[in-house]
Amino acid sequence: METRKRQPIGVELVKRGIVKEKDIENALQYQKEHPDKKLGDILYHLHVCDANKLIEAIGDILGEKGILLTGDKIRVRLTDYFSLDVAQKNKVVPFEVISGRIKVCFANTVNLKKMNTVKLLLLNKGLVMESYITFEDDINRILKSMEGEATTNFEVSSENNDTAIGLVDSIIKTGIQRRASDIHIEPMAEEVRVRYRIDGELFTAAKIKKEKQQQMIGRLKAISNMHQEKQDAQDGRILLYEGYNIRVSSQPNVYGEKFVLRLLRKNTNIKNIFDLGFPGTEESLKKSIQKKNSITIIAAPTGEGKTTTLYSIMDYLNSPEINITTIEDPVEIRIKGLNQIEIDNKSSFSGSLRTVLRQDPDIILVGEIRDTETGEIAIQAGQTGHYVLSTIHTIDSIEVITRLRKMGLSDYDISSTLATAISQRLVRKLCPKCKKERQFTEQEKKIIHTIGEKYNVNFDVSGITYDTPGCKYCNHTGYYDRIGIFEILDITDEIKEAIILGKSSLEIKKIALEQSYKPLLIDGIKKVINGFTTLEELNKKLLLF
Repeated sequence: METRKRQPIGVELVKRGIVKEKDIENALQYQKEHPDKKLGDILYHLHVCDANKLIEAIGDILGEKGILLTGDKIRVRLTDYFSLDVAQKNKVVPFEVISGRIKVCFANTVNLKKMNTVKLLLLNKGLVMESYITFEDDINRILKSMEGEATTNFEVSSENNDTAIGLVDSIIKTGIQRRASDIHIEPMAEEVRVRYRIDGELFTAAKIKKEKQQQMIGRLKAISNMHQEKQDAQDGRILLYEGYNIRVSSQPNVYGEKFVLRLLRKNTNIKNIFDLGFPGTEESLKKSIQKKNSITIIAAPTGEGKTTTLYSIMDYLNSPEINITTIEDPVEIRIKGLNQIEIDNKSSFSGSLRTVLRQDPDIILVGEIRDTETGEIAIQAGQTGHYVLSTIHTIDSIEVITRLRKMGLSDYDISSTLATAISQRLVRKLCPKCKKERQFTEQEKKIIHTIGEKYNVNFDVSGITYDTPGCKYCNHTGYYDRIGIFEILDITDEIKEAIILGKSSLEIKKIALEQSYKPLLIDGIKKVINGFTTLEELNKKLLLF
C-alpha cells in the first residue's frame, strides 16, 4: 500500500486544526531529547489534544484507519493468530475478527514490510487483514502486559537458580511439570530466551540475563555428553531425570548456541487408537490395517502425531503369534513383544530393511519412507507376503500417491501394494476446567453447512459449542492436550485402476469422494460439533475460512 504524497505530519495536523503551531514546536523540542520517538507519539504523550481525534487524523494523513487501541477493544487472543515474538517484532496487535476478516493494529508508522509479513501470516490462516494504526506506546504497553502474563504463567523457579546447575535444572523440571514436548533455549542479542512447546504451541517461559549464557551452555553440554569446545551443531542425550529420555540438539546462531530439548517419556503407556481420535469402528479399522501383502502409509507434516498413530496401530496388532519388527530413527517408545531397531550413523532405513526381510517378519514398521530406495524395498516387502507400515511427509492421503510417484515408484507397484493411506493433524482439545458453553453463531453455522453441502454431509449444529476463556489449569490458553483428526483413503479396485492409468490426484480424489473417502475437515468439524475442539482451532490447521 502506498501512502499519498503529503506535507510533514506536523504541518498537516496544524492545517486540520488538531493541534497548534506551539504544540508542534514543543513536540519537536521534545523529539531532540528523544530521537527514537515519532511526532504523533510525542503529541499523544504531551496530552495536547483529544487522543481519538489525533490518531484518526494521523491515520487519514498516512492513508490508514487510525484507532485509539484500549483493552476493551481487544476481543481476541493474540497467540491464536501468531506468536508474541512476531507481534513484538512487527509492533502489531490483532483486536477483532468478523466474518473471516481480522482487524489488526500497527504502530503509527506505515512499514510495508512488516504489514505484508503479518498479512501473509494471516492469509495462511484463511483470514483477510484489515489494518489500523495506533500509538506505538499503546502497542508496547499491550504487548508488555502480555509478556508479563506469559512469564507468570510459566515461571521458572528453583531454590538454587542463581547457579548454572540450578537454573538448567529448574528450566527442565518446569518444562516437565508443564507438559512441554520441547524446550527451546535461545541466545538473543541482550538475553537468553526460554520457550516451551505445549500442545503444539510455543510459549515464552523466561528471559535470562545474558551473562549467564555461557555457564548455561556449559552445563547443558556437560549433562548431554557433548563436546565442550565444539561450536558446531551437535546431538546429545540427558538421562538425569527419572522417567525421561531427553534428546538434545545444539545449533550455533549469531548470538551463541541454541539448544532444543525434546522431552520423551520412558515406558509411556500407548494410547488406544480410538482414544487418539481415530474415526469409525473397530470393524472399519480392521478393514483398513489388517491386510497382508500390502502397505499402509500415514501422511502428515512434521509434528502432527504420525509416530504416535503408528505405535497405537502396532500395539493394536501386537500378539505372540505375530513377528513384528520396527526400524525407527530413533526408537521413542519401547513396546513389549516387538523387535525394535534404531537407526544410527552407520545404518539407514533401506539397509536395515534389507536385513529385516531375512528375519522372517510378518509385520514391518519403517519409521519413514524418505527416498526411492527405501520406497522400492518397502514395496517389495509388501509384495512378498509382509504387511508394511510407514509414514511419509505430504499434505493428505491422496497426495501419498503423488509422493510415491515422484520417488520414481511405478504406478503398477503403487496400485498393487498400497492398501490404505491415512492423513492426520493434531488440534488442541478444549480445557475441561474452563470451557464455556454457548450456541453456534450464524456465521459458524454457515461455514459448517457450506462444507457439508460440498461433501454431501449433513451436520447438526443445533447443539452447543464452547468458548475458551482460559484458566490456571490450561496455562490460560483455553486448551489442554490434543486430539487427532483423520482422513482414510482405502485403495479400492476403482482407485487401483485410476492409479494404473496414470490419473492425476484430482481425478483420483473425485473417484474417492464418490466412495467412502471424506477429507480431513469432515472429521475435524465432527470433533467441533462433539465438543472436543473449536472451529477457530480447526481453522488454524485447515484454513476453513
